[in-house]
Amino acid sequence: MNTPDDSLLGQTTVYADRYDPSLLFPIPRATKRAEIGVSTPLPFHGVDVWNAYEFSWLDARGKPMVALVEIRVPATSPNIVESKSFKLYLNGFAQERMADTPTLITVLERDLSAAAGAAVKVELSVPSAVIHAVRDLGGASIDDQPLDIDDYGPPKADYLRTHDADVIDETLVSDLLRSNCPVTGQPDWGSVQIRYRGRPIDREGLLRYLVSFRTHNEFHEQCVERIYVDLMARCAPEQLSVYARYTRRGGLDINPYRSSAPATPVNLRGARQ
Repeated sequence: MNTPDDSLLGQTTVYADRYDPSLLFPIPRATKRAEIGVSTPLPFHGVDVWNAYEFSWLDARGKPMVALVEIRVPATSPNIVESKSFKLYLNGFAQERMADTPTLITVLERDLSAAAGAAVKVELSVPSAVIHAVRDLGGASIDDQPLDIDDYGPPKADYLRTHDADVIDETLVSDLLRSNCPVTGQPDWGSVQIRYRGRPIDREGLLRYLVSFRTHNEFHEQCVERIYVDLMARCAPEQLSVYARYTRRGGLDINPYRSSAPATPVNLRGARQ
């Protein structure tokens, strides 16, 4: 079984510029899901939305081409793809001739689906055709609360609680999410949106809970699933979605979405992305 420690993270690596699908390094989701009590069937729907901003290949005549790539990996896939291996794989197209764009998309979807263990969808956009207005996650910010905080990890679900009041529909956001790569210790910075229907979630407790991820070592997808499961267990909302938008590293950003109902999250771009 692949583990993060077996990957190329934190290791000196030769950046080859020829196509090599064997570079993709899958990591099973099941191990970390077992830690938070998640098994199949999954208690949520969701997708991991990846954006690649550094992607190039050669057309059939050898002319370099560039594009922005959107990749959607379903939460039902048995594996995540370790991000450094993802970057190395994408870089391998730099000197590879492709017959046309549909052929390229077919190759990307085939390889990524094989690594993830489920159907992965890929879209390519020419930069000149992309209009990316800055648009942050909507909702009421919980970040301006005047709190004294001295707990930065590990995550503590005990902070989560609700008020004894009528059921409401509410969307809360925070830009203070930070966790760390479980192998290199590099910080991962993100914004998170929590949309729910249920008794009002205590905002002070929610902010303390999110800040308690600050020294926690876990991949993006795992953090979002932990947040979802903890909110469900402690606050028991009737409906819930958790959407995190992380800043990019090495030309890639990862944006996991988990929801109690099937939905397709908008791939927006926040001010920090």
